[in-house]
Amino acid sequence: MLRTSCKRFCTSLLIVGSLFIMSVQWSYAQGSGDNRTSAPTIDQATGKILNEAIEFLNQDKHNEAKQVLGTLALDRLSPYEKSRVEQILASIEYNQGNYDAARRHMQGALDSGGLNEQEASQARYQIAQMYMADEKWVEGAAAMELWIKSTPTPNSAAYYLLAVAYYQQEKYDAALVPAKKAVDLTDTPQESWIQLLLALLLQKENYKEAIPVLEQLIAMAPEKKTYWSQLSSVYGQLEDYANALAILQLAFHGNLLTEDSEIRRLADMMVLQNAPYRAAQLLTTALEQKKVTADGKLYEKLANCWIASREYKRSLPVLEKAASMSPDGNLYVRLAEVNMQLESWPAVSAALQNALNKGKLRDLGNAQLLMGISLYNQKKNADARTWLQRAASSAATTKNQSQARTANGYIQLIDSLRG
Repeated sequence: MLRTSCKRFCTSLLIVGSLFIMSVQWSYAQGSGDNRTSAPTIDQATGKILNEAIEFLNQDKHNEAKQVLGTLALDRLSPYEKSRVEQILASIEYNQGNYDAARRHMQGALDSGGLNEQEASQARYQIAQMYMADEKWVEGAAAMELWIKSTPTPNSAAYYLLAVAYYQQEKYDAALVPAKKAVDLTDTPQESWIQLLLALLLQKENYKEAIPVLEQLIAMAPEKKTYWSQLSSVYGQLEDYANALAILQLAFHGNLLTEDSEIRRLADMMVLQNAPYRAAQLLTTALEQKKVTADGKLYEKLANCWIASREYKRSLPVLEKAASMSPDGNLYVRLAEVNMQLESWPAVSAALQNALNKGKLRDLGNAQLLMGISLYNQKKNADARTWLQRAASSAATTKNQSQARTANGYIQLIDSLRG
């Protein structure tokens, strides 16, 4: 993106810079009439040829313009006339995409000795731009550095181009200073300039300085959700989760967060900021409006939000959907645990049976223990004892002493009731 914007920017500047060719007509007019002026003049015959070439150039007839200029004997021209010919040839070659040839002609204009100090400075600047447009970043940076050092008041565009050249070479430290100057030297920096500065700050993980830059981008283009998401992420990197959430909420209320992943991230931030109920409401509405995909992960996230909100009954149907869509039985164990909170013991047993049937459990012993406890609370002591023995055996294998103590404690309780 930076490479494309830089090339487009260089091209636009060079098109503006190519307006020097109009000065040929002015100089010719001065020379053909009033000889009292001290300004350089152009021979009448030469001026006619130059103006003819300019007319062809303005009509995008580049080959015809070259042919007309080819009739001139460069070694017989004055330095001033030769500089104008070289500049026109530079414009022709550049418009045809021949950047090397364009640079040679621009250098020829410099070498002719016919340019005044201001024109020579402009030519050096254009040569640096041509390197950039041709993606010759090393040469472009060197040329732009020289121009900046030789110019009393370098413009912000020059600093931007220099920053791009260093960025493309992955010299991020060298790029940062000119990138800042490019933005600071103008009251209305272009969006691409600020984007470059942001990229460099993020590359260096300088998140605090990135915040005002992102705020500037948001003020410039509030409709671009990328900037809102980046600002939220930057606050997250600084562990300022309150502001990270606030930024996302502003973007959401501005109808900018429309993607599935964006809504899920907003819900995650709400949970992180101890607002699981709001997260559950957000996801429920998003599901109803079909803004998120109704997959197992989404149902699990929504169920966890309801559980964290202590809305156990509201979590049950959602968690059951998630469990039915899961490739293993672990969410059925979770469903059983929620039903235990509600003391719905038959539902606990049913969920655990589904978990065991589906298999691939992370903790088989825990599922067996919960099955034993649920059956005990349904006064099915014989069945409960069988499952508790299985749990104790699994606990011995995994060396889970806590699980073993609980299972054996229930077994002893059941045995005491039998006695």
